Amino acid sequence: MTEPETDPADDPLRRTELTFLLGWAFQLLLGEFTARVAAAGYPDLRPVHGLAFQALGPHGATAGELAVRLGVTKQAAGQLVDDLERRGYLRRTPHPAGGRRKLVVPTEAARRHLAVAGDLLRELERELAERLGADGAGEVERLRTQLARVVRELAGEEVPPLRPVW
Repeated sequence: MTEPETDPADDPLRRTELTFLLGWAFQLLLGEFTARVAAAGYPDLRPVHGLAFQALGPHGATAGELAVRLGVTKQAAGQLVDDLERRGYLRRTPHPAGGRRKLVVPTEAARRHLAVAGDLLRELERELAERLGADGAGEVERLRTQLARVVRELAGEEVPPLRPVW
């Protein structure tokens, strides 16, 4: 005996506030991503670490600049840098402008992690598209387009940092 088909409009999630739906979707994808990152050999890294590596960029930044880019305090950024430097993901080098400032740059280990993480994110998107059916890839692209529009509408040209609150 087969289950009777239900009308997608009857799904109670369709009546749920957008903020909650976005939060659940983010939480579910992030949880799966974090598990896959750990399984890929990075059990010691959390999403905030990947955000820090990306915020530093290939040329690095000062700890103060990292704090601004992550939207955290200078103290929090300094603690993050200290921790990741001890674990071999970041290193401090003399700042090109001289003085006492230090440039924080990702190591090869951080760059490898970013490459693996990027591959895993793309894999998750492909799998999501497959689960959505025949036009899944199109649905994912439409979702990306609509979410980009929402972000631009709310933030304008100055997109704020994605704050690592998880």
